[in-house]
Amino acid sequence: MPTERWSDPDAVRRAAAALGYDARMDAPLGSITTSRVGGPAAVAFVANGLADLQRAREAGAASGLEILVVGRGSNLLVADRGFEGIALLLGDAYSTIEFDHANATLTAGAAVALPVLARQCAAAGIGGLEWAVGVPGSVGGAVRMNAGGHGSDIASCLIDADIADLEGPSAPPVRQPRPVDALDLGYRHSGLANRHVVVSARLQGHRALPSKVTDQIAEIVRWRREHQPGGQNSGSVFMNPSEESAGARIDQAGLRGLRIGTAEVSRLHANFIVSDPGGTAADVVALMAEVRRRVADSSGIVLQPEIRMVGFGAAPIPT
Repeated sequence: MPTERWSDPDAVRRAAAALGYDARMDAPLGSITTSRVGGPAAVAFVANGLADLQRAREAGAASGLEILVVGRGSNLLVADRGFEGIALLLGDAYSTIEFDHANATLTAGAAVALPVLARQCAAAGIGGLEWAVGVPGSVGGAVRMNAGGHGSDIASCLIDADIADLEGPSAPPVRQPRPVDALDLGYRHSGLANRHVVVSARLQGHRALPSKVTDQIAEIVRWRREHQPGGQNSGSVFMNPSEESAGARIDQAGLRGLRIGTAEVSRLHANFIVSDPGGTAADVVALMAEVRRRVADSSGIVLQPEIRMVGFGAAPIPT
């Protein structure tokens, strides 16, 4: 079995054995994120129900390996050496949307892509979630980090979310609805821990003409294409400080186009770092550190990363 790259091959084998025949070892991880850089996961597993989540929990307990819930990889940077843990992906069972047209609410599985959510809401004549078309993540990831854009976020429309816990008693994890007020949602923050898996979310919209919602979505897509880069990137790199946006601070420091190796600060939006094909996560991290250092020197503001970094150790970016 291909476990030699990891510090504890026996733990990797125990995790794979607990997950069963459909576990994948040395599975692609960095390459399935939107940045397209970084190494594999020691083990990967696709869950399609509570029984599968229980297998993941047993694998974590048997191996001692960390479990990383992977959404669409739009806010994730994986180290070049990879992630020595269990990458848990949610399958098609978590990719459904159910509409309650009378109340303009919907229940979306955690694996539903946010742009898909926005467009299906438009087709159903439900407004209020147009912003989601510009966020290339999943419903589960949006709840976990209170994702948002274009003047709104998931907290503004979330009623409650079903959460499964991958730690605790040996009984199968139970879907526990948590109202939005119990999730401690703030700017790019929630009170959910790594052991929590968002299973689904119930969202509140409002009745609207499909054509009107579709037009608003088209305007957001147009704006995004004009103001945000395509290519290999993880979205917004730093959280906005309270005084001014991170992109503005980086721009004021004259850092558009700054390059280290295979990574470059976008010339279109300064809070994006774009990687070259075949680039490395090490170059992205080095550029993040340099950007943060120069912004701190020029403005006194220390930018905090918005993207989640895995496999790098405790402090991938020196303070």
